[in-house]
Amino acid sequence: MTSLIQTAVELGLISSLTVLALYMSYTMLNVCDLSTDGAFTMGAAVGAVITLSGHPFLALPAAMLSGMLSGFVTALLQTKMGVDSLLAGITVNTALYSVNIAVMGKSSLLNLNSSGSIFSYASDLMDGSFMNPYSKLIVITLIVMLVMICIVAFLRTRLGLAIRATGDNPDMVRSSSINTVAITITGLCLSNSLTALSGCLLAQYNKSANIDIGTGMLTIALASLLIGRLFFRNKGVGHGVIGAVIGAIFFRLVYTMALRLNMPAFMLKLVSSVIVILAISGPYFLGRMRKKGGANA
Repeated sequence: MTSLIQTAVELGLISSLTVLALYMSYTMLNVCDLSTDGAFTMGAAVGAVITLSGHPFLALPAAMLSGMLSGFVTALLQTKMGVDSLLAGITVNTALYSVNIAVMGKSSLLNLNSSGSIFSYASDLMDGSFMNPYSKLIVITLIVMLVMICIVAFLRTRLGLAIRATGDNPDMVRSSSINTVAITITGLCLSNSLTALSGCLLAQYNKSANIDIGTGMLTIALASLLIGRLFFRNKGVGHGVIGAVIGAIFFRLVYTMALRLNMPAFMLKLVSSVIVILAISGPYFLGRMRKKGGANA
């Protein structure tokens, strides 16, 4: 049971990077990026190919670079070609399926069992130590913490504040002579780089990458983000980032509980959807109950 919880926390931390990406694009920039699934798979595909070539550490920045390219194309469609943000995300997500197949050498599955990973290197480094069973957890935690610190620090810079302002009131930002097109492109490039990093880590964690590895990641990330908001509502950037990570871990724990109940695999997507609905409607009904309670008083 302990190992099961540890695995759930590790997977939750990996997916939290995608949740943090959604936090930047959806919460900060107010753009619903539907290319998340494709960008996640692209990160996994690029990371797997470079890992197979014997460079697992280089795979991380390479995956992030591929994610930035995906975000750039999505942003370009929105800002320069007049494509609606939802349609731009769907279009890029569809195109990325073919791109990812090409990256994977026209194969739908890459096996990394014969290659080293950042996790195997960490395990070798901690060999004989009491920390060895937790090597994966330690590596993932350090990466997520570093990303969290960078996001909080970035969103407090002038560029980060411009991204937040663009999401809140783009007209006011334009009147201040700030280029909202450049801001949108920058925000989506950064958010997609985190999504791709998440995919790369999952590929190395699972020792494999397949063309469907990113399917449903947008739903999972959205549910996790909304759950995180329940923990820290309107508490500022730092709390929002922490809430996103906690939401991702909480979602994965609920997902693991569903598996423990011997729920059929085909029902797990329904579980994800139900969690999203509860996360969205929960605060709404709680608010109505409070209003009724206040009215009755």
